[in-house]
Amino acid sequence: MKPVVHVLATALFFSCIAGPGVAQSRIYRCGNEYTNNPPSGQQRSCTLVEGGNVTVIEGTRPQPSSPPPSGGSSRVVTAPSASSGAPPRIDNADQRARDNDARGILESELRKAELRHTELVKEYNNGTPERIAGEVGNDLRYQTRIAELKAGIDRVDSDLAGIRRELGRVTPR
Repeated sequence: MKPVVHVLATALFFSCIAGPGVAQSRIYRCGNEYTNNPPSGQQRSCTLVEGGNVTVIEGTRPQPSSPPPSGGSSRVVTAPSASSGAPPRIDNADQRARDNDARGILESELRKAELRHTELVKEYNNGTPERIAGEVGNDLRYQTRIAELKAGIDRVDSDLAGIRRELGRVTPR
């Protein structure tokens, strides 16, 4: 066992002595490029980087855009150029279709929320819901359920108000 410890200690000692001088040579910065090859002549303004190790990770190059898949809609909405600042133009028919879809989704959500509200109000029973099996001798559990039902009703009321507000914003059919 002792020879193994001696070999490990020796290896650790020599790795500390060799240190950073062996691991990395001089690094030059030439604009946005880093290199460990000294610049040839004064054609590029390169400076020696000192005071620590440099790690450079090369980024990925953007892929060329592919043509849109066939089989779908033939309408193409192009993105605005960076300098124009204007949002992309959408056909009036497309916008009407989107508005109708949004209105349909909101109306469906409104019906679900109204149904849930009706169920909660019926179960709440004006603050005196029927006791269920675990609540017969446990007033704390019963009061907790009443509070949860009231909070649920308030939450659904808030949801209903929000859905109605959104429906008011969507263009009418």
